Amino acid sequence: MATENCDAVNMDPDIELLSDEEIERDAEAFKEQGNAFYIKKDYTEAFSYYTKAIDMCPKNASYYGNRAATLMMLCRYREALEDSQQAVRLDNSFMKGHLREGKCHLSLGNAMAASRCFQRVLELEPDNSQAQQEVKNAESILEYERMAEIGFEKRDFRMVVFCMDRALECASACHKFKILKAECLALLGRYPEAQSVASDILRMDSTNADALYVRGLCLYYEDCIDKAVQFFVQALRMAPDHDKARLACRNAKALKAKKEEGNTAFKEGNFEAAYDLYSEALTIDPNNIKTNAKLYCNRATVGSKLQKLDQAIEDCTKAIKLDETYIKAYLRRAQCYMDTELYEEAVRDYEKVYQTEKTKEHKHLLKTAQLELKKSKRKDYYKILGVDKNATEEEIKKAYRKRALLHHPDRHSGASTEVQKEEEKKFKEVGEAFSVLSDPKKKARYDSGQDLEDDGMNMGDFDANNIFKAFFGGPGGFSFEASGPGNFFFQFG
Repeated sequence: MATENCDAVNMDPDIELLSDEEIERDAEAFKEQGNAFYIKKDYTEAFSYYTKAIDMCPKNASYYGNRAATLMMLCRYREALEDSQQAVRLDNSFMKGHLREGKCHLSLGNAMAASRCFQRVLELEPDNSQAQQEVKNAESILEYERMAEIGFEKRDFRMVVFCMDRALECASACHKFKILKAECLALLGRYPEAQSVASDILRMDSTNADALYVRGLCLYYEDCIDKAVQFFVQALRMAPDHDKARLACRNAKALKAKKEEGNTAFKEGNFEAAYDLYSEALTIDPNNIKTNAKLYCNRATVGSKLQKLDQAIEDCTKAIKLDETYIKAYLRRAQCYMDTELYEEAVRDYEKVYQTEKTKEHKHLLKTAQLELKKSKRKDYYKILGVDKNATEEEIKKAYRKRALLHHPDRHSGASTEVQKEEEKKFKEVGEAFSVLSDPKKKARYDSGQDLEDDGMNMGDFDANNIFKAFFGGPGGFSFEASGPGNFFFQFG
């Protein structure tokens, strides 16, 4: 039972004039007033009156117990813990004191200490259902801590967040659990949530090195490296042995320096060096998602300059995997797809960009890709003739002469039926290609992606033999002569 003895040591001079009985009576009156305010949930006033009672009788365990209960309602668990501990020091059989001490330990995340307190309650009252439940809560917290530790080692940050959320249901004032949750939220890219948790802690304790570290970590992962370094430095001032802050600070500085070296090399046209520097920067910190996404995109830009288009596409894909909102990576990959004539893929990327940012430029890029896709599904007359799209009229004629003679049916009259059909098909395609590319009007429409049939140019109506005869000067202008099995030459009249 809590002791009721009062002690006049360090009391107010006015109190010393009162008898022990009067002091005890006044202290009890303050306690009763505190109880009344507690019932009304006016915990600030209750705290004030319990403090007055303690000032009158500083060795009364129940007064400390009551003030501890009030401080707990005000979420001032560390102060409540001190009062609870003082209460049980004064009266080790004070069951409520042990219970409140255990609850404070639990709220602060000290599950093992809490468990010891609840066990003491059960020694005093074996059937205390509240203590029995709190023992289970303490065991749950210890299990969640164990699971979180394993999850963190396995980089299963979602599991850690889940465990800390469950643990915080009982340990609502535990900064350690909140910091671990915030750190994992940052590692998951959920920066606003992580910042919110860290900021809440800093409002209560502006010198909390762990919270300063998490704030810096969020800024670092959002590619605000200079600001991040400031927070890491501040964390190290508060806790010089903070290993995570020191490592993050070192990585941030190294990443910024290497990235800037790569940018400088790129601007100077030293693409090979820039490619290597961006590659080195990517090895510094795999956890920095946003910065690494930019580095992959930068390396893709360099790769396209070096004609490493497949690698550039792969780098853009990696950047997008890290940051699905990274428009620049979509644009860079789409351009690489255009350069490698993968028009369907280019259209998909440009559609994604245009859905996100409906600008005139993005609309133009999408239309250009759609046009190239449409053109790619037609016969490629330039490829059929084996000429570049910028070929001159003379180059087109020269290419037709070569291919028409190569695939002319008469040249393959001794071949199998299957070969004859294939060569006849190619001969017709060569004639069709030449009929379009040698006609400025048709060529212009073809190059612009328009359908030639729109102007009545039905490509199925032309005769490849007529084009051949017209090109080589009409009937009697040439003949095929055999000079041996499978060998032919042309005789011109």
